[in-house]
Parts: sequence; C-alpha cells; structure tokens
Amino acid sequence: MTKAKKLSISVITLFPQFITNFAESFGIIKRAVALKLLDLRAVDLRPFGVDSRQTVDGRPYGGGVGMVLRADVLHKAIRSVSRSRIKDKGLRIILLTPQGKSFTQKEAKRLAKYDSLVLVCGRYEGFDERVRQFADEEISIGDYVLMGGELPALVLSEAVMRLRTGILGKDESADKESFSENLLEYPQYTKPLELQVTSNKKQGTGRKILRVPKVLLSGNHKKINEWRMNESIKRTKKRRPDLLN
Repeated sequence: MTKAKKLSISVITLFPQFITNFAESFGIIKRAVALKLLDLRAVDLRPFGVDSRQTVDGRPYGGGVGMVLRADVLHKAIRSVSRSRIKDKGLRIILLTPQGKSFTQKEAKRLAKYDSLVLVCGRYEGFDERVRQFADEEISIGDYVLMGGELPALVLSEAVMRLRTGILGKDESADKESFSENLLEYPQYTKPLELQVTSNKKQGTGRKILRVPKVLLSGNHKKINEWRMNESIKRTKKRRPDLLN
C-alpha cells in the first residue's frame, strides 16, 4: 500500500478566518488536518501591506471603478510563503481568478501529485497584472465572478485532498466518481427496495412505485459493472455530451 504523504497548502488571503474556520469545522479538510495528512495555513495578506495602515490595494491607473491588489504587497507575501516551503518538493503557486483555466477533475488529479500548493486569493477588482509574473498558473472554478478567492481555494483544496492516499475510506473510490473517466457517475440506490410516491399532475393525483433495478440485486458483479458503465455513458450523453468530445 502506498504510504500517505502530507500535503501542504498555504492560502494567501485578506480573510484568514474564512479559511481557518472552515478547516476546523467541516468535512474532509478537517479530517485530513486531524490525520496530519494536510498542513493548511491561512496567510494573512494585511501584515505585508505598506504604510502604517497596512494598505494592500490602490486605485487603477487610467481610471476605473474599484481597487486593485498591489503587486509589491503580493510579491512579499508569496516570497515569504515560498521561503517557508523551500524544503517541499513540487511547490506550485496558483492565482485563483476567473481568467484562469477551468478547474476540472483532471486538474485536481494533476495538482494532487504536488507536495505543496500556494493559493493566492484575489479581492476587489483583482490583481495588478504584474502579479502574474510570480505565479506558476491561474485557475478558475467556473465562468462566474465571486467576491474573492477564498471559496475557490476551499473548493480546490477539498477536490485535491480527497484524491490523496489515506483520506477516503477506500482510495479506489475516488476513481469511480463523476468526471474520473470523463463520464458522469452511474445511478446509486439504497433501501428501500420499493418506494411508493404520489405525484400531483394536471390530470389528477397519481401513484407509482419506484424500484431498485434488478441487476443490482443479482450478485453478478460482471453484469453490475456493465450496467453501471452503460448508465454512466447514457447519463453523460444526455447531461454533459461535451465530456465525451
């Protein structure tokens, strides 16, 4: 069995409590920290600010609305974290921005191979363009805009962490989920075997019984696996045909 290795994730943010409160309270990230398989640090950007007010942003040159995070401030923060992680192999610095490449299960698998990730959260109107010189890549969790990068940081952290050895009950279970092979996951069923439901339709109230597919009760694992694969393909064709391309 592959020995579980610790993953280090540093999140540079103006709201460190957003990260720490979640990490101490919920799900796989909390479990990974407890098992000492994840070292998650929330790095407060404010102490790296300039002047007595610890300013971290400024008005954009050329005019425009909102404020932009300063490149010099982020440079200091990224350098500070990078130096503290100098012994980590495979350090990866990532900007979380709507302009980045889409985060997918394939990307999660790729990032799960690194020993250390530095996630830089944007705020306000984003980063000074020069900040991109300090990062290895940019990632977006979707084609929409959030108030900052904290939620994307947690999304990425959980998606990556659950692919690491020792986190899930069975390490192979992550390979059977949606997007693992560019297919959506097959339908799942549990008790009861039969579920009677009432539906209110225009033509009147009707009743129907929803049953578990017989093949899942057969004990024939070959047939069950074939059924699951066929259902995954059908579901993907119907809901996400783009994945099959």
